[in-house]
Amino acid sequence: MDIAYNIIIAVVLIASSPYWLIRLALDANFRKEFQRRTRQWKSLPRQKACIWVHASSVGEVRVARLMIQALQREMADRAVVLSTSTATGFDTASMDSRCPVIQLPLDLPFLIQPLLKRLNPALLVLIEAEFWPNVLRACKKRGIPVLLTNGRMSAKSYTRYQRLKPWFLWLTEPVSLFAMRSQLESDRLIQLGIEPERVETTGNMKFDSGSPGSEVRESDKSANSAVTVVFGSTRPGEEASVAEAISHLIKKPLNWDFIVAPRHVSRCGEVEDILRSRGLEYQLHSRLTEGPQKKRAPILLVDTLGVLNDYYRHASIAYVGGGFDSKHGGHNILEPAQLGLPVLYGKSMGNFEEEARLLSESGGGIPLEKPGDLTAALENLVEHPEEIRRRGQLASETVRRHQGAVRRNLELIQRLLKV
Repeated sequence: MDIAYNIIIAVVLIASSPYWLIRLALDANFRKEFQRRTRQWKSLPRQKACIWVHASSVGEVRVARLMIQALQREMADRAVVLSTSTATGFDTASMDSRCPVIQLPLDLPFLIQPLLKRLNPALLVLIEAEFWPNVLRACKKRGIPVLLTNGRMSAKSYTRYQRLKPWFLWLTEPVSLFAMRSQLESDRLIQLGIEPERVETTGNMKFDSGSPGSEVRESDKSANSAVTVVFGSTRPGEEASVAEAISHLIKKPLNWDFIVAPRHVSRCGEVEDILRSRGLEYQLHSRLTEGPQKKRAPILLVDTLGVLNDYYRHASIAYVGGGFDSKHGGHNILEPAQLGLPVLYGKSMGNFEEEARLLSESGGGIPLEKPGDLTAALENLVEHPEEIRRRGQLASETVRRHQGAVRRNLELIQRLLKV
């Protein structure tokens, strides 16, 4: 199957080469990313028995940071290198670089083999669900153990892999150990044919990203009487309901702050059109000159990466997008929850089903059936300020109760490295 995979990749690359050549000629950002994928890693100093951590995009990079901090604290003599798949993941990782950061080359043998020779890793740590066949096969041939941490297996992925079971087992055969986020996801993996001795349930490291955030939030709130609602990681089709909710709420005689942060900042122009069509006054984050607390318009549109958590930190209520379409499967609802915010989200949380279940059961999370329910849910909270405080406290308590996954994953790393 190795040969078949590489033949398919070669055919696809050749067939699509006119498209890539045109993009290389016309798109400066794509050109920059292509150069990173093919050349940037060559400037990395040669490593010796490093721990190679790979994360796909922004969310996985944030989890990787937690693991890297623990590694550098507990295994300070061991070098760590972080790689990412996407350009946004690379940019996020580079903002707070605790170790060398590279963008993973294309999954082609003539690129992966030299990369492994330069990294010479003692262990490859994958974050969540990132499998690249040539990377994994090359690690197996070199005797490099592979650990999947924060592993997820949504119901949608499980159904898909059931139909492709032989391919899935071939794909994951080089993985030494699967550290899954929940028992349900561990059970799904075993049902797909992974040996039980290769599967452990260690919990979700995203719960460990908490800090004394709720205390910070309360002190900030006492200094700012505004009711601040953050609409984070919104997706196409959601911003119309967000604009409708804002149009309704802004008529109430309260000191309002609304923060709208599309999942992809490249869509800000589209979101601006929606806000303008409603006659809503807004301001861009990139045009602020005095920090997140100095905006002037009642609505702020976040067009910059890496600042959403700063706005959650000063908020009263959070809505997290991506939960009304199963192809998105929701986004990280733990970030605002750990800061003591009641969190609203759609019902299609396939990538965060355990987190959504726990928050819903505790009362810290409020699942919505459809985007049109957003206005009524927000209005109900605003009319009952004690509910905002109560649900926010339940959200942060839920996060605290489920921490400890980073430590458990660190123990697995130490086991695989025999230290």
